[in-house]
Amino acid sequence: MTTGLDDIVANFELLEEWDDRYRYLIELGKTLEPLPEDAHNDANKVRGCASQVWLTSRSEGGPGAGTRLHFRGDSDAHIVRGLVALALAIFSGKPAADILTTDAFAIYEQLGLAAHLTPQRSNGVRAMIDRIKNDARAVSAA
Repeated sequence: MTTGLDDIVANFELLEEWDDRYRYLIELGKTLEPLPEDAHNDANKVRGCASQVWLTSRSEGGPGAGTRLHFRGDSDAHIVRGLVALALAIFSGKPAADILTTDAFAIYEQLGLAAHLTPQRSNGVRAMIDRIKNDARAVSAA
């Protein structure tokens, strides 16, 4: 079961303390559909993350910019799993063209995450988003 982006934003707005927001991120990570063990491989590993992060994508329809991409992900770190869940809420199930024009960093900024993540975690988020956008570029070019 995944949580929609609007729900995530609304829940973040209700939580005033950062400890509560971090706990919420951890809870979001627990909602991720389990990634099969064989998907925890080098090809799916996101480079640039301090924690281990794996992303898989599946396209539906297409080819081209209208192709919808569905992502699944996992991490070995609880908060990072929550950040993966947030990225999936932003991008998964969207057409490639929408993925390429979505400013995920603005959403992270709106939630206050940009100011509260360590530089290492921020780099990991950037690497995740780059990987998702690269997948969208690949199906758009097909």
